[in-house]
Amino acid sequence: MLKFLDHLEEWMIACLMGAATLITFVAVLHRYGSGIPTLQPYLAHINLSWAQELTTYLFVWMAKFGAAYGVRTGIHVGVDVLINRLPAKTRGYFIVFGLLAGALFTGAVAVMGGNFVWEIGHTDQTSPDLEAPMWLVYLAIPAGSSLMCFRFLQVAWNFVRTGALPKHDHGHVDGLEGDEALDNLHPRDKQGGRP
Repeated sequence: MLKFLDHLEEWMIACLMGAATLITFVAVLHRYGSGIPTLQPYLAHINLSWAQELTTYLFVWMAKFGAAYGVRTGIHVGVDVLINRLPAKTRGYFIVFGLLAGALFTGAVAVMGGNFVWEIGHTDQTSPDLEAPMWLVYLAIPAGSSLMCFRFLQVAWNFVRTGALPKHDHGHVDGLEGDEALDNLHPRDKQGGRP
């Protein structure tokens, strides 16, 4: 079940990012194409005034789910310079406290966001350009925060059981494994750079 949730999370982030990028690309082409006299008759009747608003909403949704992904994979921003200098047992307590504090905060945001969405859902508020119901736009807050709360609890549980935190290797490139990546490098790059 967790693997399905992991893949769904990644799929949603990729689709939201791809859709926002595609909409922005089309809107930019339309804007500049409308300035070309030969294309004006074809593009004049196309209204893309909603594109910027939709792109903003897509990026908000992507950021909320991306933050949860960041907690799960260990790429979320964290300042742990002082905590890493503590003895192992004390360090563990601080890590669990930090993860539970993150879960508490995101859980509170999810509950308050859910209440806000519930209240705004009983109004007729719509977005300016898309005229989409505003509750749908704001639903990103409780949905993303709930997932992030779950991810904090998941990481805390795994840390208590195994003592390991999710680690992200910034030098890793998907598709390249171990020594194969080094075999494809130029000899001077294997030594750490150019002379």
